[in-house]
Amino acid sequence: MMPGLPACTEVRNALKSRPMNPQDVEQAYQEALDFLYGFINLELKTLDRYHASKMDPDRPRRLLRILGDPHCQYPTLHVAGTKGKGSVSAMCASALQAAGLRVGLYTSPHLRDFRERIRALTPADQDGKISQAEFVASFERVKGLLDQFPGITWFEIVTAIAFSFFASREVDIAVIEVGLGGRLDATNVVLPLVSVITSLSLDHTNLLGDTLTEIATEKGGIIKQAVPVMVAPQAPEALQRLQEIAIERHSPMEVVGQDWRYAGHNHLLEVTLSAHPTYVPDGSQFEVALAGIYQLENAMLAIAALRPAQELFPQVTLEAIRKGLAEVQWDGRLQMVFEQEGLPRLLVDSAHNELSATTLAEALATDYTYDRLWLIFGAPQDKAIADMMQVLFPLAHQIFVSAADHPRAASPEMLAATAAGLGFSVETADTPEDALTLAFAQAGPDDLICATGSIIFIGDLLIHWDRLQSHLILPRG
Repeated sequence: MMPGLPACTEVRNALKSRPMNPQDVEQAYQEALDFLYGFINLELKTLDRYHASKMDPDRPRRLLRILGDPHCQYPTLHVAGTKGKGSVSAMCASALQAAGLRVGLYTSPHLRDFRERIRALTPADQDGKISQAEFVASFERVKGLLDQFPGITWFEIVTAIAFSFFASREVDIAVIEVGLGGRLDATNVVLPLVSVITSLSLDHTNLLGDTLTEIATEKGGIIKQAVPVMVAPQAPEALQRLQEIAIERHSPMEVVGQDWRYAGHNHLLEVTLSAHPTYVPDGSQFEVALAGIYQLENAMLAIAALRPAQELFPQVTLEAIRKGLAEVQWDGRLQMVFEQEGLPRLLVDSAHNELSATTLAEALATDYTYDRLWLIFGAPQDKAIADMMQVLFPLAHQIFVSAADHPRAASPEMLAATAAGLGFSVETADTPEDALTLAFAQAGPDDLICATGSIIFIGDLLIHWDRLQSHLILPRG
C-alpha cells in the first residue's frame, strides 16, 4: 500500500471525530448533492463542443495536487469506450475483489442511487457504495477549495471526491471508468497500469465528432506513454487510429479478436488464443454472469486488462478471475428484473445508440422466448432516437414511449412524433410508472416486457419499479 497523504487523513479523522445522527447525515448528504448540482453538469446539459477551451483539462490535476494527489496513492485501471465500459469495469473490479483486494470502483452514470458511482469493494463488502457520511466528509474537504477553480464542473468535483475517498479507504487498486470521451475527461489525470478501450461507435457526436476516427482520437486520449493498452474489436478506421496513437506513445497494444481470441455461448467463454499462455492458457473457460453474447467480448477484454494487475498482485489468479466473472453484478444491462410463472417477465437494457439497440434486438431474437413483446422506450433528446426505433420497434407487438424525470429526456410527444414519421404506432405514457402500469395491465403470462433507451431512462424506471411491483404483480383473477 502506498503511504497515506494528509488530505486523506483529514477525511478519516472527520469521520471519527464528528459523529452525526442518521437524520443529520441524511440532511448533510442531500445538501452536498444540491450544492454539487449547482455546477456545470454535462450529464444534464451538454456543451456546444467538447474541447480544451471549454473543459480546461489541467484543472482536475491542479485541484488534486492541492488535495495531495490522492489518485497517486493506488494503482489504477483506466477504461474508456462507447459501449461496454461499465461492464468491463465491473468485471475487472469483481475479479480483483475475488482476489482478496480492496478495490475502488468509479463509474457513471448511476441507475438508482448516486452513491453507486463511488464504491470501495472488499471481500467482506460486495456492494461497497460510499456511505452518506463518507461522501459528506470527502465533499467538505473538496468544497473549501472550489473558489480557487472558477468554471469547475460537477464531474471534476465528483472525481476529486471519489479519488480522495479511495485514498482514505486505502484501496489496493482502483478501476476508473471515463465519464465522457477520454482525452479531456477529469479521470485522465491517472497514470494507470493499463488503458482499456471498449467497443467504439457513434455517440455524443456533437461533442466527440461524427466519424469513428474522431471518436477514436478522443477515446484514445487515455493512452499513456509506454503504458499497455487493451482494445476490444473495432471497425477498421477506429482501430487504425488507436494503433497510431499507441505507436506514437510507445504503448504496447493488444487487441481482442487478434491477440486474444475466444468462442462461447450461453454465459460460457472459452479462450481459444491467449496472448500470454502462462497467464491464461489456451482453452481456459470462464462462466460470465452477465447476460448477452456481447458480454463474452467484454469478459475477454477484462481478462486481458487484468494481466498487468496480476504482475503487481500475484493473487489475481485464474481462479480469482473465474470467480469474479461468475459473480459480477451490473444492473440495467440485459437484466431480467422480474420473472414469475403466470405473469409477464420484465427485462431492462440500457441500450443508448444504434449499435447497442442492434445488440439488444439480436438478443431478443435469439436468447429469449415469448409470445409477444411489449416495448417501453425512452431516451435523451441528443441520442440517435430514430435509428434506435428503426432497429427495435419492428420487433414489438405494442410500444409505449415515455420520459425519465431528467432535463435531457425527450418528451413522450416528441418520441411519438418521431415514431409516426417512421411509420410506427405507439402509445404515450407520461412517466415510466405509467408505462409499466399500462404494459402489465395488457401483457399476457407468456409475454415479455422490455424497457430500453438509455441508462437514464432505465434508472428512473427501476426506481418506479421498486415502488410499483407489489401491486403490479398481484395474482390475476
